[in-house]
Amino acid sequence: MTDSRVTWAACGLAAAAVAIGVGEIVAALMGGQSIIAAVGALVISLQPPGAKDLMVALFGENDKLALEVAVAIGGILVGGLLGLLARRNRQFGIAGFMGFGVVAFLLLQRDPLAGMLESAISASSAVLAGVGVLYWLSASLNRPMAPVGSGAAEPARAPVGMGRRGFLALAGTFVAVGGVLAIVGRYLGSFMAPVAGPGVQIPTQTGTNFAIAGLTPIVVPNDVFYRIDTRLDVPEVDAETWRLRVHGMVDQEVTLTYADLQQMAMEERFVTIACVSNEVGGRLVGNALWTGVRLTSVLESAGVKPEATQLVGRSFDGWTAGFPTAHLAGAGKDALIALSMNREPLPAAHGFPARLIVPGLYGYVSATKWITEIELTTLEAFDAYWVPLGWSKQAPILTQSRIDLPRRSGRVAAGQVEVAGVAWAPTRGISRVEVQLDGVEPWRQAELSVPLSTAAWVQWRVVVDAAAGAHTLEVRATDGTGETQTSDRTPPAPDGARGYHGISFAAE
Repeated sequence: MTDSRVTWAACGLAAAAVAIGVGEIVAALMGGQSIIAAVGALVISLQPPGAKDLMVALFGENDKLALEVAVAIGGILVGGLLGLLARRNRQFGIAGFMGFGVVAFLLLQRDPLAGMLESAISASSAVLAGVGVLYWLSASLNRPMAPVGSGAAEPARAPVGMGRRGFLALAGTFVAVGGVLAIVGRYLGSFMAPVAGPGVQIPTQTGTNFAIAGLTPIVVPNDVFYRIDTRLDVPEVDAETWRLRVHGMVDQEVTLTYADLQQMAMEERFVTIACVSNEVGGRLVGNALWTGVRLTSVLESAGVKPEATQLVGRSFDGWTAGFPTAHLAGAGKDALIALSMNREPLPAAHGFPARLIVPGLYGYVSATKWITEIELTTLEAFDAYWVPLGWSKQAPILTQSRIDLPRRSGRVAAGQVEVAGVAWAPTRGISRVEVQLDGVEPWRQAELSVPLSTAAWVQWRVVVDAAAGAHTLEVRATDGTGETQTSDRTPPAPDGARGYHGISFAAE
């Protein structure tokens, strides 16, 4: 079998796939950090303006999975280039794998939770696996090659009867094996990390939760609550060593332990939170019962200086969110440093040991997960993570409504059709929801569920008469101040999507 660029590229592809897979398996078994996640974190930190909005629009809550797949594919393709380098001299390919091992180690060390030993072992395991496969496969190519540490050529060791197709099939098998190992490793890493539990049944008074099959529950269980953040993994923050530091423009700096917060007066709040990337009718919104310490109580203990106009929350990994301190004197007065969600300890995926829940503001400016710092500063002095990427610095959640039933493009029996959904305007509440059939009939007012709080969404329902045939439905909500959401459609950037949610369905 004669060698070619294709066969040598195949060597590199196979070696890189196995290297990635072994690295993920070793990291998961050791409880270390994922190399794929580490590379993905770098990509996220370098993203251009608009990238987040595009990824969420394309993939929704699967944006992290899409990025991980892209990182893995990119790593495999780089391996193909290293295979071509190895065709000239195998030492070049081996040096390339070693270089990327060093890069992987350095990227792992950027994560505050990554241990040096675990990072070194997972990175070196990936390098050894990749070099081993590259060396073994390349020895099967019918070409004199320069062995490691020598300028002389060594005879090829080509298996008898293996042709080009057989070799490519063998390399493809290694790629597939590497892919399976990577998937298993990522699964094990997620399985071994704390995850959101199912949530307990929250008792609510009669009328607060319509019993309609397929309608979003008024309190969303922890395991299906949306998750949007910049982490590709689920951080395991140790509550014993965790600290919350309050500093900046304060009279005295305050540092609190997890135990300190647990001993303080706890309050419960039903609060609907939403991602600014949520499209009209999207699912990146949810309502939960949050329990924690009133944020203003902690700030009072530090003594906020009058000139402080911005509160910045900082996560353990440096991610930041900032909002005006004036919000805490008004609509956001019930903001919490939350320790539990739906009466369970805060799930790791949602910010354990503690996170901020600030009613009325989109999460990107307020809902800091895994929070370790609260800094008081001015609006002019600091721009939090998403602001330089083109998102608005002030981001109140807009009034929105969504149709859950009937399903988009669904089929229902002609006649009386039950239409239902949810509507939200946190801190303002919802006063009215209306639906319109086929864009010509008068707007019909829906029945609303009993509000759990002005910061929580409501369910709504109404019956329309739909004759056999195709139909369209639109919904609009009016908040507690009397302002009705606009019909003008806008994209999520820079401060939230606007417009009526509409669906089509067929009655038969």
